[in-house]
Amino acid sequence: MNPDTLEFVYVPIPEEHSNKTIRPGYEKSYEEFKAACASLGEKFPDRLLGQSVHLDPDFAHLTYGDENEKGKQIRRLVEGDIITFYAGLRPLKSNYNNLIYAIIGIYVVDKVIIACDVLPCDWDKNAHTRRYCKDDDVIVLGKVGLSGRLNRCVPIGEWRDGAYRVKKDLLHIWGGLSTRNGFIQRSARLPYICNPTAFYEWLNRQGIVLLERNN
Repeated sequence: MNPDTLEFVYVPIPEEHSNKTIRPGYEKSYEEFKAACASLGEKFPDRLLGQSVHLDPDFAHLTYGDENEKGKQIRRLVEGDIITFYAGLRPLKSNYNNLIYAIIGIYVVDKVIIACDVLPCDWDKNAHTRRYCKDDDVIVLGKVGLSGRLNRCVPIGEWRDGAYRVKKDLLHIWGGLSTRNGFIQRSARLPYICNPTAFYEWLNRQGIVLLERNN
């Protein structure tokens, strides 16, 4: 990400499952993210080339899927609920020990569906249907016009007490976070914002634009 303009490139995690679980013809490659990195003047990591990408969330289709414990949390979402996506972004010309935790996207929930119920014509819209899905895979669909990738990231984190955590002033505005002391590093359970209405009003004041694309 560019710390001056807050422009960023969305680069998802690798597909952890064996390529044998991906439906033939539905593979997504890191090759499609090279041009976006180049647009910021950054060379794409050679170690990722040739690997399959777990493109989730997929902002081009306004979908997000998950499974196991996180999938159980997602099943409880209803229309109008909010999912916020954040990431640890590496500033240009810095190393991976200096990350900026920032919001990169938001969905206002349209509906939640079981991945195995998705018709073949829609398999290419989410990572959990591009592969042979399991019974506990669920997918969220975001409302068009109210959901998408941010045109610029919104920094929210700081290094505090040995971990990346939400800044204290933002915790106050949002009414707190379900995790201890605003902890936002990767965990088995999805954290939730205690006052989502206050959070949503705060985010709308940031002057961001929602994009229906990944980069």
